[in-house]
Amino acid sequence: MLEVINDFLSGKVLIVLIVGLGGYFTIRSRFVQLRHFFHMFSVFRDSLKSSAGQLSSFQALMLSLAGRVGAGNIAGVGIAVTLGGPGAVFWMWVTALVGMSSSFIECSLGQLYKRTDAEGTYRGGPAYYIQHGLQKRWLGMVMAFLLLVTFGFAFNGLQAHAVTHSLNNAFGLDTTYTGLALAVLLGLVFIGGIKRIASIADLLVPVKTLVYIAVTLYVIVLQFDHVPAMLATIVKSAFGLDPAFGGLVGSAIIMGVKRGVFANEAGLGSAPNVAAVAAVEHPIAQGVVQAFSVFLDTFVICTCTALLILLSGFYTPGFEGDGIALTQNSLAAVVGDWGRMFISVALALFVFTSIMYNYYLGESNLRFLVGNNRKVLIGYRALVLVLIFWGSIENLGTVFAFADITMTMLAFVNLFALAFLFKIAMRILNDYDNQRAAGIKTPVFDSSQFPDLDLDRKAWPANPVKPEPATQASAELNAQAQR
Repeated sequence: MLEVINDFLSGKVLIVLIVGLGGYFTIRSRFVQLRHFFHMFSVFRDSLKSSAGQLSSFQALMLSLAGRVGAGNIAGVGIAVTLGGPGAVFWMWVTALVGMSSSFIECSLGQLYKRTDAEGTYRGGPAYYIQHGLQKRWLGMVMAFLLLVTFGFAFNGLQAHAVTHSLNNAFGLDTTYTGLALAVLLGLVFIGGIKRIASIADLLVPVKTLVYIAVTLYVIVLQFDHVPAMLATIVKSAFGLDPAFGGLVGSAIIMGVKRGVFANEAGLGSAPNVAAVAAVEHPIAQGVVQAFSVFLDTFVICTCTALLILLSGFYTPGFEGDGIALTQNSLAAVVGDWGRMFISVALALFVFTSIMYNYYLGESNLRFLVGNNRKVLIGYRALVLVLIFWGSIENLGTVFAFADITMTMLAFVNLFALAFLFKIAMRILNDYDNQRAAGIKTPVFDSSQFPDLDLDRKAWPANPVKPEPATQASAELNAQAQR
Protein backbone atom coordinates (compact mmCIF):
# COMPACT_ATOMS: atom_id res chain seq x y z
CA MET A 1 0.00 0.00 0.00
CA LEU A 2 2.83 2.39 0.90
CA GLU A 3 4.48 1.72 -2.48
CA VAL A 4 1.22 2.49 -4.34
CA ILE A 5 0.82 5.81 -2.51
CA ASN A 6 4.48 6.61 -3.10
CA ASP A 7 4.26 5.85 -6.85
CA PHE A 8 1.24 8.13 -7.22
CA LEU A 9 2.59 11.03 -5.19
CA SER A 10 6.24 11.03 -6.25
CA GLY A 11 5.59 9.66 -9.74
CA LYS A 12 2.78 12.02 -10.75
CA VAL A 13 2.02 14.76 -8.22
CA LEU A 14 5.67 15.66 -7.64
CA ILE A 15 6.38 16.09 -11.36
CA VAL A 16 3.45 18.47 -11.83
CA LEU A 17 4.38 20.46 -8.73
CA ILE A 18 8.11 20.83 -9.31
CA VAL A 19 8.20 21.25 -13.08
CA GLY A 20 4.84 22.98 -13.44
CA LEU A 21 5.15 25.60 -10.70
CA GLY A 22 8.91 25.94 -11.27
CA GLY A 23 8.18 26.73 -14.91
CA TYR A 24 5.50 29.23 -13.85
CA PHE A 25 7.93 30.98 -11.49
CA THR A 26 10.55 31.04 -14.24
CA ILE A 27 8.25 32.71 -16.77
CA ARG A 28 6.65 35.16 -14.33
CA SER A 29 10.06 36.24 -12.99
CA ARG A 30 11.27 36.79 -16.55
CA PHE A 31 13.73 33.90 -16.30
CA VAL A 32 15.42 35.28 -13.21
CA GLN A 33 17.90 32.39 -13.04
CA LEU A 34 19.14 33.25 -16.54
CA ARG A 35 18.98 37.05 -16.19
CA HIS A 36 21.07 36.91 -13.04
CA PHE A 37 23.28 33.99 -14.04
CA PHE A 38 26.55 35.90 -14.44
CA HIS A 39 25.60 38.17 -11.55
CA MET A 40 25.60 35.00 -9.39
CA PHE A 41 29.39 34.88 -9.61
CA SER A 42 29.88 38.44 -8.35
CA VAL A 43 27.41 37.86 -5.50
CA PHE A 44 29.22 34.60 -4.73
CA ARG A 45 32.49 36.55 -4.43
CA ASP A 46 30.90 39.13 -2.13
CA SER A 47 29.42 36.32 0.00
CA LEU A 48 32.84 35.71 1.55
CA LYS A 49 32.34 38.79 3.74
CA SER A 50 31.04 38.08 7.23
CA SER A 51 29.42 40.01 10.08
CA ALA A 52 30.49 39.69 13.70
CA GLY A 53 28.51 36.97 15.46
CA GLN A 54 26.61 35.92 12.33
CA LEU A 55 27.19 33.41 9.56
CA SER A 56 28.36 34.83 6.25
CA SER A 57 26.47 34.25 3.03
CA PHE A 58 29.34 31.97 1.95
CA GLN A 59 28.99 29.87 5.10
CA ALA A 60 25.26 29.54 4.48
CA LEU A 61 26.05 28.48 0.90
CA MET A 62 28.54 25.86 2.10
CA LEU A 63 25.98 24.61 4.61
CA SER A 64 23.30 24.28 1.95
CA LEU A 65 25.77 22.58 -0.40
CA ALA A 66 26.59 20.21 2.47
CA GLY A 67 23.01 19.03 2.14
CA ARG A 68 22.53 19.30 -1.60
CA VAL A 69 25.82 17.58 -2.46
CA GLY A 70 25.25 14.19 -0.86
CA ALA A 71 24.30 10.62 -1.64
CA GLY A 72 21.90 11.87 -4.32
CA ASN A 73 24.81 13.04 -6.44
CA ILE A 74 26.42 9.59 -6.44
CA ALA A 75 23.84 6.93 -5.57
CA GLY A 76 20.84 8.96 -6.77
CA VAL A 77 22.28 9.55 -10.24
CA GLY A 78 23.20 5.86 -10.46
CA ILE A 79 19.63 4.87 -9.56
CA ALA A 80 18.19 7.34 -12.09
CA VAL A 81 20.36 5.96 -14.91
CA THR A 82 19.71 2.32 -13.90
CA LEU A 83 15.91 2.68 -13.88
CA GLY A 84 15.40 5.48 -16.40
CA GLY A 85 18.32 5.16 -18.79
CA PRO A 86 20.45 8.09 -20.01
CA GLY A 87 17.32 10.16 -20.66
CA ALA A 88 16.81 10.53 -16.89
CA VAL A 89 19.82 12.86 -16.85
CA PHE A 90 18.05 15.27 -19.23
CA TRP A 91 15.03 15.44 -16.95
CA MET A 92 17.32 16.06 -13.99
CA TRP A 93 18.61 19.09 -15.93
CA VAL A 94 15.07 20.31 -16.61
CA THR A 95 14.19 19.89 -12.94
CA ALA A 96 17.28 21.87 -11.94
CA LEU A 97 16.65 24.66 -14.47
CA VAL A 98 13.14 25.40 -13.22
CA GLY A 99 14.24 24.52 -9.69
CA MET A 100 16.76 27.38 -9.75
CA SER A 101 13.86 29.84 -9.87
CA SER A 102 11.99 28.00 -7.10
CA SER A 103 15.11 27.98 -4.93
CA PHE A 104 15.73 31.64 -5.70
CA ILE A 105 12.25 32.58 -4.50
CA GLU A 106 12.10 30.34 -1.42
CA CYS A 107 15.56 31.39 -0.19
CA SER A 108 14.82 35.10 -0.76
CA LEU A 109 11.61 34.71 1.25
CA GLY A 110 13.51 32.77 3.93
CA GLN A 111 15.82 35.76 4.29
CA LEU A 112 13.00 38.30 4.16
CA TYR A 113 10.97 36.74 6.98
CA LYS A 114 13.87 35.57 9.21
CA ARG A 115 13.78 36.26 12.95
CA THR A 116 16.47 37.05 15.53
CA ASP A 117 16.48 34.56 18.41
CA ALA A 118 17.43 35.14 22.06
CA GLU A 119 21.11 34.45 21.27
CA GLY A 120 21.15 37.04 18.47
CA THR A 121 21.33 34.36 15.76
CA TYR A 122 19.05 34.46 12.75
CA ARG A 123 16.52 31.71 12.16
CA GLY A 124 14.06 31.28 9.33
CA GLY A 125 12.65 29.02 6.65
CA PRO A 126 9.28 27.98 5.23
CA ALA A 127 7.63 27.74 8.65
CA TYR A 128 8.54 31.38 9.26
CA TYR A 129 7.43 32.78 5.91
CA ILE A 130 4.22 30.78 6.12
CA GLN A 131 3.49 32.18 9.60
CA HIS A 132 4.56 35.77 8.99
CA GLY A 133 3.85 35.99 5.25
CA LEU A 134 0.62 34.02 4.99
CA GLN A 135 -0.37 34.58 8.65
CA LYS A 136 -1.07 30.85 9.04
CA ARG A 137 0.93 29.50 11.96
CA TRP A 138 -0.89 26.15 11.89
CA LEU A 139 0.35 25.54 8.33
CA GLY A 140 3.81 26.65 9.36
CA MET A 141 3.72 24.03 12.10
CA VAL A 142 2.71 21.36 9.57
CA MET A 143 5.64 22.39 7.38
CA ALA A 144 8.03 22.35 10.33
CA PHE A 145 6.86 18.87 11.34
CA LEU A 146 7.28 17.52 7.79
CA LEU A 147 10.79 18.97 7.57
CA LEU A 148 11.67 17.52 10.96
CA VAL A 149 10.47 14.02 10.04
CA THR A 150 11.82 14.00 6.46
CA PHE A 151 15.28 15.48 6.99
CA GLY A 152 15.91 15.08 10.70
CA PHE A 153 14.93 11.41 10.74
CA ALA A 154 14.19 9.63 7.43
CA PHE A 155 16.89 11.13 5.19
CA ASN A 156 19.54 10.72 7.87
CA GLY A 157 18.82 7.00 8.06
CA LEU A 158 19.05 6.73 4.27
CA GLN A 159 22.33 8.64 4.11
CA ALA A 160 23.87 6.50 6.86
CA HIS A 161 22.72 3.32 5.08
CA ALA A 162 24.33 4.47 1.82
CA VAL A 163 27.75 5.21 3.27
CA THR A 164 28.12 2.18 5.56
CA HIS A 165 27.13 -0.27 2.84
CA SER A 166 29.43 1.46 0.36
CA LEU A 167 32.37 1.14 2.77
CA ASN A 168 31.45 -2.50 3.32
CA ASN A 169 31.47 -3.10 -0.45
CA ALA A 170 34.83 -1.37 -1.00
CA PHE A 171 36.77 -2.26 2.14
CA GLY A 172 34.81 -5.08 3.79
CA LEU A 173 34.16 -2.94 6.89
CA ASP A 174 31.42 -4.17 9.19
CA THR A 175 28.38 -1.87 8.97
CA THR A 176 27.86 -2.07 12.73
CA TYR A 177 31.26 -0.53 13.49
CA THR A 178 31.14 2.08 10.73
CA GLY A 179 27.61 3.05 11.78
CA LEU A 180 28.72 3.43 15.39
CA ALA A 181 31.77 5.51 14.39
CA LEU A 182 29.59 7.74 12.21
CA ALA A 183 27.12 8.31 15.06
CA VAL A 184 29.90 9.19 17.54
CA LEU A 185 31.63 11.66 15.19
CA LEU A 186 28.35 13.36 14.34
CA GLY A 187 27.38 13.55 18.00
CA LEU A 188 30.53 15.57 18.68
CA VAL A 189 29.60 17.96 15.86
CA PHE A 190 25.96 18.34 16.95
CA ILE A 191 27.02 19.49 20.43
CA GLY A 192 28.63 22.61 18.93
CA GLY A 193 25.42 23.80 17.25
CA ILE A 194 25.03 25.68 13.98
CA LYS A 195 28.36 27.53 14.17
CA ARG A 196 30.40 24.35 14.56
CA ILE A 197 28.38 22.69 11.80
CA ALA A 198 29.03 25.69 9.53
CA SER A 199 32.77 25.76 10.31
CA ILE A 200 33.14 22.05 9.43
CA ALA A 201 31.08 22.56 6.27
CA ASP A 202 33.43 25.45 5.35
CA LEU A 203 36.32 23.00 5.45
CA LEU A 204 34.86 19.80 4.03
CA VAL A 205 32.41 20.98 1.35
CA PRO A 206 34.88 22.77 -0.97
CA VAL A 207 37.44 19.98 -0.59
CA LYS A 208 35.07 17.08 -1.20
CA THR A 209 33.36 18.85 -4.10
CA LEU A 210 36.53 19.93 -5.93
CA VAL A 211 38.28 16.56 -5.51
CA TYR A 212 35.23 14.64 -6.71
CA ILE A 213 34.77 16.91 -9.74
CA ALA A 214 38.51 16.63 -10.55
CA VAL A 215 38.46 12.80 -10.55
CA THR A 216 35.26 12.54 -12.61
CA LEU A 217 36.56 15.15 -15.07
CA TYR A 218 39.71 13.05 -15.45
CA VAL A 219 37.57 10.12 -16.61
CA ILE A 220 35.53 12.37 -18.89
CA VAL A 221 38.68 13.83 -20.48
CA LEU A 222 40.02 10.31 -21.13
CA GLN A 223 36.81 9.58 -23.06
CA PHE A 224 36.31 13.11 -24.39
CA ASP A 225 35.87 12.06 -28.03
CA HIS A 226 32.73 10.13 -26.96
CA VAL A 227 31.20 13.00 -24.95
CA PRO A 228 29.27 14.72 -27.83
CA ALA A 229 27.69 11.41 -28.86
CA MET A 230 26.79 10.61 -25.26
CA LEU A 231 25.17 14.01 -24.74
CA ALA A 232 23.14 13.39 -27.89
CA THR A 233 22.11 9.98 -26.49
CA ILE A 234 20.97 11.63 -23.27
CA VAL A 235 18.73 14.07 -25.16
CA LYS A 236 17.38 11.46 -27.60
CA SER A 237 16.65 8.98 -24.82
CA ALA A 238 14.70 11.63 -22.91
CA PHE A 239 12.14 11.69 -25.75
CA GLY A 240 12.29 8.02 -26.76
CA LEU A 241 14.27 8.71 -29.93
CA ASP A 242 17.11 6.31 -29.12
CA PRO A 243 16.17 2.72 -30.06
CA ALA A 244 18.12 1.20 -27.17
CA PHE A 245 16.14 3.18 -24.58
CA GLY A 246 12.85 3.78 -26.42
CA GLY A 247 10.77 1.99 -23.81
CA LEU A 248 12.12 4.01 -20.87
CA VAL A 249 10.63 7.45 -21.60
CA GLY A 250 8.16 7.31 -18.72
CA SER A 251 10.76 5.95 -16.33
CA ALA A 252 13.28 8.55 -17.52
CA ILE A 253 10.91 11.41 -16.68
CA ILE A 254 9.86 9.99 -13.31
CA MET A 255 13.35 9.01 -12.18
CA GLY A 256 14.91 12.22 -13.54
CA VAL A 257 12.48 14.41 -11.60
CA LYS A 258 12.49 12.30 -8.41
CA ARG A 259 16.26 11.90 -8.19
CA GLY A 260 16.79 15.48 -9.39
CA VAL A 261 14.67 16.83 -6.55
CA PHE A 262 16.38 14.50 -4.07
CA ALA A 263 19.78 15.76 -5.25
CA ASN A 264 19.24 19.54 -5.43
CA GLU A 265 16.22 19.90 -3.07
CA ALA A 266 14.91 22.94 -4.98
CA GLY A 267 11.33 23.66 -3.97
CA LEU A 268 11.30 21.34 -0.96
CA GLY A 269 11.73 24.14 1.57
CA SER A 270 14.98 22.80 3.03
CA ALA A 271 17.49 25.36 1.71
CA PRO A 272 15.60 28.43 3.07
CA ASN A 273 16.31 27.22 6.61
CA VAL A 274 20.05 27.71 6.13
CA ALA A 275 19.73 30.61 3.68
CA ALA A 276 17.97 32.57 6.44
CA VAL A 277 20.85 32.36 8.92
CA ALA A 278 23.22 34.44 6.78
CA ALA A 279 23.85 38.15 7.35
CA VAL A 280 23.31 39.86 3.98
CA GLU A 281 22.47 43.36 2.79
CA HIS A 282 19.41 42.32 0.79
CA PRO A 283 17.24 39.15 0.80
CA ILE A 284 17.64 38.73 -2.96
CA ALA A 285 21.42 38.41 -2.64
CA GLN A 286 20.99 35.13 -0.76
CA GLY A 287 18.39 33.96 -3.28
CA VAL A 288 20.94 34.50 -6.04
CA VAL A 289 23.62 32.57 -4.14
CA GLN A 290 21.29 29.64 -3.47
CA ALA A 291 20.19 29.48 -7.12
CA PHE A 292 23.89 29.11 -7.94
CA SER A 293 24.13 26.14 -5.57
CA VAL A 294 21.35 24.34 -7.51
CA PHE A 295 23.30 24.93 -10.73
CA LEU A 296 26.50 23.59 -9.18
CA ASP A 297 24.76 20.58 -7.66
CA THR A 298 22.96 19.31 -10.75
CA PHE A 299 24.50 20.79 -13.89
CA VAL A 300 28.06 20.25 -12.65
CA ILE A 301 28.28 17.47 -10.05
CA CYS A 302 25.35 15.25 -11.12
CA THR A 303 26.36 15.63 -14.76
CA CYS A 304 29.92 14.58 -13.89
CA THR A 305 28.57 11.44 -12.20
CA ALA A 306 26.24 10.67 -15.11
CA LEU A 307 28.99 11.02 -17.72
CA LEU A 308 31.34 8.96 -15.56
CA ILE A 309 28.77 6.12 -15.59
CA LEU A 310 27.77 6.40 -19.24
CA LEU A 311 31.31 6.76 -20.63
CA SER A 312 32.90 4.01 -18.54
CA GLY A 313 31.71 1.10 -20.66
CA PHE A 314 30.51 -0.69 -17.53
CA TYR A 315 26.89 0.44 -17.83
CA THR A 316 24.67 -1.42 -20.31
CA PRO A 317 20.90 -1.18 -20.93
CA GLY A 318 19.04 -3.37 -18.47
CA PHE A 319 21.75 -3.10 -15.80
CA GLU A 320 20.58 -4.58 -12.51
CA GLY A 321 22.17 -3.33 -9.31
CA ASP A 322 22.15 -0.41 -6.91
CA GLY A 323 23.25 3.11 -7.78
CA ILE A 324 26.30 3.10 -5.52
CA ALA A 325 27.69 -0.10 -7.02
CA LEU A 326 27.09 1.25 -10.53
CA THR A 327 29.07 4.42 -9.84
CA GLN A 328 31.84 2.53 -8.03
CA ASN A 329 32.25 -0.06 -10.77
CA SER A 330 32.07 2.57 -13.51
CA LEU A 331 35.02 4.47 -12.08
CA ALA A 332 36.91 1.23 -11.38
CA ALA A 333 36.42 0.17 -15.01
CA VAL A 334 38.43 3.20 -16.13
CA VAL A 335 41.03 3.81 -13.40
CA GLY A 336 41.29 0.45 -11.63
CA ASP A 337 40.19 -0.84 -8.22
CA TRP A 338 41.18 2.35 -6.40
CA GLY A 339 38.20 3.99 -8.12
CA ARG A 340 35.80 1.83 -6.10
CA MET A 341 37.55 2.90 -2.89
CA PHE A 342 37.57 6.55 -3.96
CA ILE A 343 33.79 6.56 -4.48
CA SER A 344 33.31 5.08 -1.01
CA VAL A 345 35.51 7.72 0.63
CA ALA A 346 33.87 10.52 -1.38
CA LEU A 347 30.43 9.21 -0.44
CA ALA A 348 31.46 9.08 3.23
CA LEU A 349 32.43 12.77 3.13
CA PHE A 350 29.29 13.69 1.19
CA VAL A 351 27.07 11.84 3.63
CA PHE A 352 28.84 13.19 6.72
CA THR A 353 28.16 16.80 5.75
CA SER A 354 24.66 15.98 4.48
CA ILE A 355 23.69 14.49 7.84
CA MET A 356 25.01 17.61 9.61
CA TYR A 357 22.77 19.69 7.35
CA ASN A 358 19.75 17.41 7.83
CA TYR A 359 20.24 17.50 11.59
CA TYR A 360 20.27 21.31 11.59
CA LEU A 361 17.07 21.44 9.50
CA GLY A 362 15.37 19.21 12.04
CA GLU A 363 16.65 21.20 15.02
CA SER A 364 15.67 24.54 13.49
CA ASN A 365 12.12 23.37 12.86
CA LEU A 366 11.88 21.68 16.24
CA ARG A 367 12.72 25.07 17.80
CA PHE A 368 9.89 26.60 15.76
CA LEU A 369 7.50 24.02 17.21
CA VAL A 370 8.58 23.91 20.89
CA GLY A 371 10.92 26.89 21.39
CA ASN A 372 14.28 26.51 23.15
CA ASN A 373 13.25 23.57 25.30
CA ARG A 374 16.64 22.10 26.16
CA LYS A 375 15.34 18.67 27.21
CA VAL A 376 13.41 18.25 23.97
CA LEU A 377 16.42 19.35 21.90
CA ILE A 378 18.70 16.87 23.71
CA GLY A 379 16.12 14.12 23.15
CA TYR A 380 15.96 15.01 19.46
CA ARG A 381 19.76 14.89 19.18
CA ALA A 382 19.88 11.45 20.82
CA LEU A 383 17.08 10.09 18.62
CA VAL A 384 18.84 11.29 15.45
CA LEU A 385 22.03 9.48 16.48
CA VAL A 386 20.07 6.28 17.22
CA LEU A 387 18.39 6.47 13.81
CA ILE A 388 21.76 7.04 12.11
CA PHE A 389 23.09 3.86 13.70
CA TRP A 390 19.87 1.95 12.95
CA GLY A 391 19.91 3.11 9.33
CA SER A 392 23.50 1.89 8.98
CA ILE A 393 22.60 -1.73 9.64
CA GLU A 394 18.98 -2.14 8.48
CA ASN A 395 17.25 -2.53 5.12
CA LEU A 396 15.57 0.81 4.45
CA GLY A 397 13.19 0.01 1.59
CA THR A 398 10.11 0.99 3.60
CA VAL A 399 11.81 4.07 5.05
CA PHE A 400 12.83 5.16 1.54
CA ALA A 401 9.20 4.95 0.36
CA PHE A 402 8.07 6.84 3.45
CA ALA A 403 10.72 9.54 2.86
CA ASP A 404 9.56 9.96 -0.75
CA ILE A 405 5.98 10.49 0.46
CA THR A 406 6.89 13.08 3.09
CA MET A 407 9.23 14.77 0.56
CA THR A 408 6.32 15.13 -1.86
CA MET A 409 4.10 16.52 0.91
CA LEU A 410 6.88 18.99 1.75
CA ALA A 411 7.01 20.14 -1.86
CA PHE A 412 3.22 20.51 -1.93
CA VAL A 413 3.01 22.70 1.21
CA ASN A 414 6.08 24.75 0.34
CA LEU A 415 5.15 25.41 -3.30
CA PHE A 416 1.60 26.30 -2.17
CA ALA A 417 3.13 28.95 0.09
CA LEU A 418 5.52 30.18 -2.62
CA ALA A 419 2.64 30.58 -5.07
CA PHE A 420 0.75 32.81 -2.62
CA LEU A 421 3.87 34.79 -1.63
CA PHE A 422 5.13 35.12 -5.20
CA LYS A 423 3.98 38.74 -5.57
CA ILE A 424 5.93 39.72 -2.45
CA ALA A 425 9.01 37.97 -3.80
CA MET A 426 8.65 39.95 -7.04
CA ARG A 427 8.36 43.21 -5.08
CA ILE A 428 11.68 42.68 -3.33
CA LEU A 429 13.24 41.44 -6.59
CA ASN A 430 12.15 44.68 -8.30
CA ASP A 431 13.63 46.66 -5.41
CA TYR A 432 16.94 44.84 -5.88
CA ASP A 433 16.92 45.25 -9.67
CA ASN A 434 16.05 48.95 -9.43
CA GLN A 435 18.97 49.61 -7.10
CA ARG A 436 21.34 47.78 -9.44
CA ALA A 437 19.93 49.72 -12.40
CA ALA A 438 20.64 52.94 -10.46
CA GLY A 439 24.30 51.95 -10.24
CA ILE A 440 24.34 50.56 -6.68
CA LYS A 441 26.70 47.59 -6.78
CA THR A 442 25.49 46.08 -3.49
CA PRO A 443 21.78 46.83 -2.99
CA VAL A 444 20.60 47.36 0.60
CA PHE A 445 17.15 46.37 1.86
CA ASP A 446 15.16 49.14 3.58
CA SER A 447 12.26 47.66 5.56
CA SER A 448 10.60 51.09 5.78
CA GLN A 449 9.74 50.70 2.09
CA PHE A 450 7.62 47.65 2.97
CA PRO A 451 5.53 48.71 5.98
CA ASP A 452 2.76 46.22 5.14
CA LEU A 453 5.02 43.20 5.67
CA ASP A 454 5.41 41.44 9.02
CA LEU A 455 9.21 41.68 9.27
CA ASP A 456 11.72 41.52 12.13
CA ARG A 457 13.00 45.10 12.34
CA LYS A 458 16.10 43.90 14.21
CA ALA A 459 17.05 41.75 11.25
CA TRP A 460 15.95 44.35 8.70
CA PRO A 461 16.19 47.88 10.20
CA ALA A 462 14.36 50.80 8.67
CA ASN A 463 16.32 53.49 6.81
CA PRO A 464 19.73 51.75 6.76
CA VAL A 465 22.75 53.58 5.37
CA LYS A 466 22.81 52.98 1.63
CA PRO A 467 25.89 53.11 -0.58
CA GLU A 468 26.22 55.95 -3.05
CA PRO A 469 25.14 55.13 -6.61
CA ALA A 470 27.83 54.80 -9.26
CA THR A 471 28.48 57.56 -11.78
CA GLN A 472 25.78 58.40 -14.30
CA ALA A 473 27.69 56.57 -17.02
CA SER A 474 27.97 53.48 -14.90
CA ALA A 475 24.31 53.72 -13.94
CA GLU A 476 23.31 53.85 -17.61
CA LEU A 477 25.44 50.82 -18.38
CA ASN A 478 23.91 48.92 -15.48
CA ALA A 479 20.42 49.92 -16.59
CA GLN A 480 21.14 48.63 -20.11
CA ALA A 481 22.45 45.38 -18.65
CA GLN A 482 19.22 44.99 -16.65
CA ARG A 483 17.13 45.44 -19.78
